[in-house]
Amino acid sequence: MGFVAYLRGFVPWIVAGVVSGFVDWRWGAVSGVVSGLLLLLQDRRRGVDLDALILEASTIVYFVVIGAVSVADPESSLQHHSDVISFVWLAATAWGSLAIRRPFTLGIAKRQTPREYWDMPEFVQVNNYITSAWGAGFTFIAVVLAVGNAVNAPVWVGISAHVIGLAAPIVFTKVYPERAQRRLLESQGLTSVPR
Repeated sequence: MGFVAYLRGFVPWIVAGVVSGFVDWRWGAVSGVVSGLLLLLQDRRRGVDLDALILEASTIVYFVVIGAVSVADPESSLQHHSDVISFVWLAATAWGSLAIRRPFTLGIAKRQTPREYWDMPEFVQVNNYITSAWGAGFTFIAVVLAVGNAVNAPVWVGISAHVIGLAAPIVFTKVYPERAQRRLLESQGLTSVPR
């Protein structure tokens, strides 16, 4: 399953972005809600607990709110700032999940990790760091886009912000847990995960 589980949570954002680009922001919001609900229902049918679906629930709420605004006022100026608003929302989700001590990546990690590790402080700490990396990436993108929009920066600035702000947490999510596991095993005098 691996990293694909993390990317799966962003499918509604990707779908909404593509649809908004080809149609308009109203249909983008609708497609975000629909794809988000489909993923959430699929996970619930698989037995995934609601506390493991923080990103999915937050995503649905975002697209419901944006959808309501876009239908009520299709010409709202918010449509011109939806790129910034979406990353502010994602950053708030990441930082908020840390504030309530339920890092959004914890639910994703639990789907890939045996239950006996879930209550280990190291497991939770790894997810605190991973969620922080995603929160920092989302915040970076939001800030660069907001400043770029304010000064009418070239398009490449926003594209670069997306690449840097998403690539860094992707790499961190892939590399850090393996290193943390290796350090934990070494501290316990083990060379591999006990079965």
